[in-house]
Amino acid sequence: MSDVLTAEVLRNALVVAAEEASIVVVRSAYSTFIVEGSDASAAVLDARGRLIAHSMATTLMNSMALKVALPELVRDVPLETMRPGDVYVLNDAYRGGVHTNDLLVYRPVFVGDRPAYFAATMIHVSDLGGLSAGGMAPLATDIFLEGLQLPPVRLATSTGLEPAVEAILRANSRTPDKVMGDVRALVAGTAVAAARVGALVAEYGAAGLASGIDDYLDYTEARTRTALADLPEGRFEASYPIDDDGISPEKSHDVRVAITLERRSSGDGRGEPQAPETRTDGEPQGPEMRAGVDVEPPEMRAVVDFAGTGAQVPAAINASASQSLAAAVFAVRCFLDPTIPMNDGCLRAIEVRLPEGSLLNARSPYPCGGRYVPIYAAMEAIFQALSDAVPERAIAPSGILQPFSIAAVGAPYWIHLSYDFGGVGARQGLDGPDATGVHFGIGRNSVPQAEPVESRCPLIVESIETIPDSGGPGRHRGGLGSRTVYRFLADCHVTTRGDRLRLAPPGRDGGLPGRVGGFFKRHLDGTVERLASKVNNVRFAAGEAFVVETTGGGGMGSPYERDREAVLADLDAGRVTERGAQEDYGLTR
Repeated sequence: MSDVLTAEVLRNALVVAAEEASIVVVRSAYSTFIVEGSDASAAVLDARGRLIAHSMATTLMNSMALKVALPELVRDVPLETMRPGDVYVLNDAYRGGVHTNDLLVYRPVFVGDRPAYFAATMIHVSDLGGLSAGGMAPLATDIFLEGLQLPPVRLATSTGLEPAVEAILRANSRTPDKVMGDVRALVAGTAVAAARVGALVAEYGAAGLASGIDDYLDYTEARTRTALADLPEGRFEASYPIDDDGISPEKSHDVRVAITLERRSSGDGRGEPQAPETRTDGEPQGPEMRAGVDVEPPEMRAVVDFAGTGAQVPAAINASASQSLAAAVFAVRCFLDPTIPMNDGCLRAIEVRLPEGSLLNARSPYPCGGRYVPIYAAMEAIFQALSDAVPERAIAPSGILQPFSIAAVGAPYWIHLSYDFGGVGARQGLDGPDATGVHFGIGRNSVPQAEPVESRCPLIVESIETIPDSGGPGRHRGGLGSRTVYRFLADCHVTTRGDRLRLAPPGRDGGLPGRVGGFFKRHLDGTVERLASKVNNVRFAAGEAFVVETTGGGGMGSPYERDREAVLADLDAGRVTERGAQEDYGLTR
């Protein structure tokens, strides 16, 4: 067994390999959203499908997709048929992918004559067809309206891109040059990560690297189970609504969860201790051999069961299983020690049950492009269930990510993909952060800055500001939402995919709801029209403006219990108005 220090060195080296790959993708990509928002992901996995490391700037929803989709790739393309230099791609949402615009790219890393590891990268490429430019399609009723679907196929060999695959990608994109620039960036990223993994094999030997990886995955599992042991055992339930599906604007849908925190025992059928794992070098790996652990850790686990969640619908509010799995793991981890690494060891202690054919595990042909909507509801349901379990770590519901796209009405196409964040719900003892959202690892740094957007698209970002009084009043105030105004210099189409714009995030323990945001059209005469939360290709004329307002987070505790000095400080900072201070907090000055 490798020593603890070697295992930790290897873990960090593999994380750096993934991080370097994601940086290469960002610096090589053509799409503004990638270059300016740094929205790229990379991971290192082994041939068994285990997530070994992923880039630190990535979202868990992307690295989980890379994990879940790898066995699907190997099922279609057996390991023994792969050759050095081969690169593969897929985007099938029902086989581990996300949605049509997210390309998952894999490069096998050979040890001897067989792949032992995979370097993987993923980004949302600029456009692969569908109802609207950029892959939004909020009113899609089946997957075929969302764009081109790719099963696992070989994208490149040691001699370059496969011409037939390039031709297919170009033929299905409004922006073929940008897409191929993005694809080449993805391939380049895998080459860098693969080279770094190869260097580690050469330095530590195949058996040494494999042993070190096994050790730190076991260490992560042990730390996760120990952290779960700090939570109270029991069953905790919650649900959270989705505003609507875009097709029936007044009909809401529910995501339900039951979380069981339990100590595995030999008498419980499902919770029997697992047999010792076999290491990649053939040596049995029992509990006594976990790196840095001289006694067996608590056999705690979390079972996250979404039974009772609404059935899949012919609308863009379904999610693929990989995305729902990521949401569940992320939400549980928010209540654990934040220093625990994220890798396959963590996943061993968290069992997620996703009913097939539900909003969280859609099957063909139901669309999956609107995955943010159900998985944010899943996250919120878990947050509220665990807030009941651990009140001292409670959080009120939050405003969420509001994606949108702005695109040319015809060729030559330009596309601006973006989103903005709502306010975070108040935490126990703390106000919620403003306009940062609760997300899978990225935040406002992923929102493209005004100047580069203005240089690439015919628009002006007139203003970006937080919205006073939008945070839910409470003893601890919810985070504020934001307002951004885009004025167009050319005719364009706007597509939106929002939620929590009708049903406000409620407060907890007597706190009040956050203020709902919305998408708006400011006409040339200055009048403002509210758009539906999910609209497709709304035409704007040059001179008109698109206003994005995000929703504030819920408050916690009675607002009349809020410290007077805190209200005065909010007044001075512009977070609360005189009216809000008087009406919401009963304070006048």
